Formats: sequence, C-alpha cells, structure tokens
Amino acid sequence: MEIRTRRRRPHIPEIRVGKKEEEEEQPLSPAARLFHAPEFNCNIISVVGLKSKIKPAVIIEGIKQTLIRHPRFSCKLVESGNNKRREQKWVQTKVVAEDHVVIPKIDMHNIGNANADAFLDSYVSNLTTIPLDTSKPLWEVHLLDLRTSDAENVAILKIHHSVGDGMSLMSLVLACTRKTSNPDELPSLPNQKSSLSGSRSYSRLLWLVMALWSVVMLVLNTVCDALEFIATAMFLKDTETPIKGNFRLSTSKRMCCVHRTVSFDDLKLIKNAMQMTVNDVILGVSQAGLSQYLKRRYGFKDFKNIGEQEEPMPKGIRLRAALLDLADIMAKGSKCTWGNWIGYIIFPFSISLCDDPLEHLRRAKFIIDRKKNSFEALLTFIVGNFILKSFGVQRAANILKRALSNTTMSFSNMVGPIEEISFYGHPVTYMAPSVYGHPHALTMHFQTFGETVYNSKKKKYMKKMTVSLTVDPTAISDPHRLCDDWEESLRSIKAAKMSFSASPVPQTGVPDICHSTFEFLRLGRSNSVIHVFIPARRANHYRPSLKAGSIVKVVRFEVARCSSMYKITDHLFLIRFIPPTIIDKASQVLLRSISSHD
Repeated sequence: MEIRTRRRRPHIPEIRVGKKEEEEEQPLSPAARLFHAPEFNCNIISVVGLKSKIKPAVIIEGIKQTLIRHPRFSCKLVESGNNKRREQKWVQTKVVAEDHVVIPKIDMHNIGNANADAFLDSYVSNLTTIPLDTSKPLWEVHLLDLRTSDAENVAILKIHHSVGDGMSLMSLVLACTRKTSNPDELPSLPNQKSSLSGSRSYSRLLWLVMALWSVVMLVLNTVCDALEFIATAMFLKDTETPIKGNFRLSTSKRMCCVHRTVSFDDLKLIKNAMQMTVNDVILGVSQAGLSQYLKRRYGFKDFKNIGEQEEPMPKGIRLRAALLDLADIMAKGSKCTWGNWIGYIIFPFSISLCDDPLEHLRRAKFIIDRKKNSFEALLTFIVGNFILKSFGVQRAANILKRALSNTTMSFSNMVGPIEEISFYGHPVTYMAPSVYGHPHALTMHFQTFGETVYNSKKKKYMKKMTVSLTVDPTAISDPHRLCDDWEESLRSIKAAKMSFSASPVPQTGVPDICHSTFEFLRLGRSNSVIHVFIPARRANHYRPSLKAGSIVKVVRFEVARCSSMYKITDHLFLIRFIPPTIIDKASQVLLRSISSHD
C-alpha cells in the first residue's frame, strides 16, 4: 500500500509508507518516547478558520478517505512492562472516524457575536487541560458551528507530538486539502529561491581565501553555539522577566491560545526594503514587540518621551528563544521520512529601547546571519538522538527540560500554501497551529497562507500570516495585548521605513523607471552606503556620470540580479556618500545625473 501526501518545496512531494510501516506493531522511536515523558507531554493544536458552514458528514467522509489511511493515525499507543523497563509500541487498530470527531453544542444566543472570539479562545485553552485518550489513536478533530470575527466556522485539530513533528503533520494536513480554484489538485508551496552571488569576477585565489574564511567562521560559530547550549543546559539562565514562567514543579498547566492575522504584504515590503528574508523581519518585529510589551509590564506607559535616565527596564536583560528548526530532509524526488526531526537554535533577543524601530531589524539580522553560518541545529539534533539512545528517555528529558527552562520562550514558523485551499470542500481563511506541553510560558508560531477575496466584484489573491501565541496565563495574563504590541511594532517599522524612503527630489522630468529605481535605492541604503539598481540597457550612460559626481563616489560596479519587481538583470552601483550628513543633497545630484541621460 502506498499513501501519497505532499511536502515542502518546490511542490509537496510524496510520503511513501513502506512495508515496515505497515506492520501491525512498531516500537516508538526515541523522539516519540521523549514526547510521552512527563516533562514533555507535548501536543500540537491547530485552529483552522473556514469560510463556509461546516458539513460534518462531508468532513468525516474525507477523513475516512485520507487521514485514517496513514499508519500513525490508525495506530494506538500500547504500554507494557514496569517503571524500570517500560515498552511502548504503536499497534494497528480499527479506527472509527466518528469517535475522533467532536461536535460540541453551542448556543449562539447566549454567546453573541461579540463574545464568539473569547469563547473560541476559552474552548481551545480548555483543550490543553484534557489529555488525549490512549485507548485509540492520538488525534481529534473538533468542529465548531461558531461564527467569529474572521471565520464563518472553525475546525480544531489536536494531535499528539509523538505522531510526528510540525512539518510532517503539516504535510499530511495539506494532503487532506485541495486548491479552491481546482478541487482535484493538491496545494503547492512556494519555491525556495537560491541566493546567487552578485559577481563572478573574483579571482580563484580570492575565492579560495573567502571559502577558507567561511569554513573557519563556520567551525568557530558552531563551537561557540555548542558551548552556549552546554552552558544553558547546566547553569546559564535567562533573566527572570515577567514573561518567564516557572515549570520546575509541573508542566501540566492550562495554556491560553490566541492568534492574530496580519498582511503578508507588509512583511514583504519591509523584507524587500531592508534586503532581508521574511524570517529576519519576523524576528526583528518580534523583538520590537517583546520590548514594547516588557516596557509596559515593568510599569512604564509613555514610550515616546522616555529619556536615558528614565529607563524602566533592567539593563542587560538576557531573553533567549529556542528556535525550532524543522529539518527539511525532503529533497525533490526523494523519499520523505515521517517522524520528529527537530533541532534547536538558541536565539538571543535584544530587549532594549530603540529610537529607531529599524534597529530591531538590524540587530536580529546580525544575529540570525551568524546563526545561519553554524551547525547548531544539526548538532543539537544529533546530540539529542545520541543521548536518547545512550542514556534513555528520562535522562534526556531531564537535560532538555533544564536547557529549555533556562531560556524564556519557543519560536517557530512554517511556510504555507501559496493559494487558497479547501479543507474537505470548506475554503480556509486562516490556519493557526501551535504546540504546548514543553516548559515555556510563551510560544510564538508563524504560519503563512493564501486567501481569495473579492474587491469591487474583482477576484483578488491575498497572502496573510497568522501569529499564534500559546502562553501560560499565570505569567502572561493579557496575551491579546502582546498580539497588539506585535502588530503595532510591525506598523511602526513599516512607517519608519516608508518615511525613511520618502524621496525629497521633485518628480518632474524623472522617468518612472528611474523614480522606481530611486525608491528602491533609498529603501536599500545603510548608513552612508546605498545600493542603486540601474537598468542594464542604460548602464553605459550612467557609469560616467556617477564616477564624475563631486559628491558621490562609486565603490563597486558589478552585475547583479535585481529585485523580483523588475524581472530583469540589472547593474548594481554601490554608492558611498561623503559625508553621510549630505545624503539628501547627494541624492538630488544622483537623480539629476541619471535622468539627464534618459
């Protein structure tokens, strides 16, 4: 038997279930056993907003045709032995789909539309206190006939983490969906664009030196990150901030789950302007949002008129997040391995007051660029497996719990489909997945997805992103306020970038392509350096004027791939202004020199 689902980039490849996975009994993998330890009894919960009324019979029939055909969703957990030597196995069983589908009775007259969102938050939070029934496969689907502010009805998926990691489960869930535009076609995920070098004019010797230096930095960063992880597991703790929970006694707490949907176009605008990745922007905005939230928690109200002598927060706050790096072990055309493939990256957030909101983006990018040039995630994955197999689940759980307890929060994100999808015939308006059961009072998860909207009777595709927060209410009693701070930080960073990029030059006589190029020029500048994208057909005209300018100086001239908005190969000028204080004047001279040749 072969079950086909879809997975990540460039399209959702196949997950093939071989003969070994079809056996009636299978022992749990070490990682799956870890997620059944008392310290890490983790569950994945995903709230799916639907655009239409739920038809339970249609969804149940779809589950019978897809979900329960997968071995992990048709196996129950069986334990045997004693406390010293306990065996856990997956045992094939007959699945009755109706037993896994919960349809609560909701009286909308008592709730009202205004309280529907609060009811949903409370319902999801209550699910975190109810363990899954181990006498049947460890998953549930809740269908709520509840109209909220952003969905007509809601479906909730609750799956034990031992069944698979977030990427495996997302692949399976996507395999249960179809494109709304074509109900017979599976959803597709965005292609991963490889970063190409801007210039190939380096000599072999220089290329060799740069390659050796990269290897040296890779080794050095990996060693430093490994030492930091060891120190964190032993003694290095984060600052006791108001958002750091206490899970030393028990992890069986009622967690509060909330979400917020924002426009992905805003993130993309900042990404293109700052020449960053979406992950860089998300980390920078999260850092700004956490800083703003902590300022309020420390008792300061007026954030705009604060001086250095009125610093409300302690200086040198150590606040780190455990970034979940879901291993993309699936290459195009290869077989996908189901299970838990998770590595951790310890990411230090810089919690501080910044007059310039863009400073949060720069700091986050600096740190994540260094983390990318490290094998920290791979190393933690390999070492974690070694400890599990060598010392047992209990000791590995104690080590991992100590390491995570010494950090403040968890952080993860996943790429969603690029088009609107339907969940068994029900168009999806948002997806908000998260996880609970680990020793963190705050978990932030980000999920992108697509939606089709109609504006003035015109069909338009919009891409959104859901910010999902799972919090310990004893530490963070106002999670919606944290969502507000995150959203406000996104708006302030966007506004700062737009005001920074506002052109002071009159547009009279400036060709559209030059003005668009100049806007991108201003968005891409850093301190006194500006990246100028010039159409290739005009490069020979621009080069003499730029070199002859008395205010600007050409630092480097090379061929590069321009932003995707132009779809052409352009020449790249790196201009250094002397001094940086006369950037506006230099910009006018630059534009006049460019427009004079057009």
